[in-house]
Amino acid sequence: MAIIFDECHRSQFGENHDAIKTFFPKAQLFGFTGTPIFEENSTYKKIDGTVGSYRTTKDVFQQELHAYTITNAIDDGNVLRFHIDYFKPEDDKKAAKVSSKEYKQAVVEAILSKHDAATYNRRYNALFATSSINDAIEYFELFKTLQEELKNSGDEKFYPLNIACVFSPPAEGNKDVKQLQEDLVQEKADNEQEPDKKKAALKAIIDDYNAQFGTNHSISEFDLYYQDVQKRIKDQQYPNADYPHKNKIDITIVVDMLLTGFDSKYLNTLYVDKNLKQHGLIQAFSRTNRVLNPTKPYGNIIDFRGLENEVDDAIKLFSGTESSEKVKEIWLVDPAPAVVKKLDNAVAELEKFMISHGLECKPEEVSNLKGDIARAEFIDKFKEIQRLKTQLDQYTDIKEDQTAIIEKLLPEDTLRAFRGAYIETAQRLKAQAGQGYCE
Repeated sequence: MAIIFDECHRSQFGENHDAIKTFFPKAQLFGFTGTPIFEENSTYKKIDGTVGSYRTTKDVFQQELHAYTITNAIDDGNVLRFHIDYFKPEDDKKAAKVSSKEYKQAVVEAILSKHDAATYNRRYNALFATSSINDAIEYFELFKTLQEELKNSGDEKFYPLNIACVFSPPAEGNKDVKQLQEDLVQEKADNEQEPDKKKAALKAIIDDYNAQFGTNHSISEFDLYYQDVQKRIKDQQYPNADYPHKNKIDITIVVDMLLTGFDSKYLNTLYVDKNLKQHGLIQAFSRTNRVLNPTKPYGNIIDFRGLENEVDDAIKLFSGTESSEKVKEIWLVDPAPAVVKKLDNAVAELEKFMISHGLECKPEEVSNLKGDIARAEFIDKFKEIQRLKTQLDQYTDIKEDQTAIIEKLLPEDTLRAFRGAYIETAQRLKAQAGQGYCE
């Protein structure tokens, strides 16, 4: 008998693993994980007599059969790179003096201002990782309050985000919740303090959810609520014309849940107000980097905790190499100024190409290109421009002067017209290829 465990970095360090080995003494056990537990990131104590040591993935599964690191996966294009916006208030001294509530309000205001850009105008959705159940509750209430204020302000451009919140309830002897909380260290600890208060808050959150989405969930059947939240996050895949936005979730506030093992290709953003490190950091970030199509160029991370050193340490630990600077180039996208420069070069290449064919670099001149080879070359050159522009559109830390440069390089009306010419040209070539025709 062979037993295969996925996500074995978290699922096979408790009592269940020992119970499985005892019950199936002759079974061969295999574990898969993108973030192994090494001595550097182990928090699981193994006691041998009076000696305490850290328990690693190698201790649990013994021989390593094969290593294919996240660096390999990113380099091969099997998962996306990351863009990290280390959010810093403009006035650091003032920020240091604000109260917890003022700080949280500033975070919510930042999220509301950045969300459309981060998610490509809500084509994708996001998780918001908070440091405790109490913080998650407070953030949920703040989103309600601030969005209601914006809605009542008469701002016609404001369209409210659908906010959900999920954390486990106090176990109270419930075996299913107890088993669930084996992997939810922070939530398990939080629920030991003022459990009745946590339970009442979760009940109110579920009631809001029911009112918003027309469901009938209850805290007594928490798992059904949790499954529905996951489904609605994944429902982002459907266009609003097929499945209205009112049925979807824009941001899900979490503590431990959904930060490991949960996959949705249409989730591209993680907001972080939680101290993360090592495997916990990489697992949380990796909720955002599933490959989809060119409109999702990377996983978007907006960090409110200043985790730059923790990111560097985690990349080094899980890269499988000592060349940390080279690895960072693989893991992280270029900063905005570098991409703006690449866009400048790409636009210059298009201008050079059009001039070489005796044409001005204008959208209306594309139809005058002669020959399929020239048309195909135009498609390649504009595709690169569009790729870089899509990447920049989703940068949440882009500066006003950089935006001005982009607009000067390629005004929105010109870009839209070129995109129309690009689509028309591509369709023409495709139709001719289907007919077996070539000029």
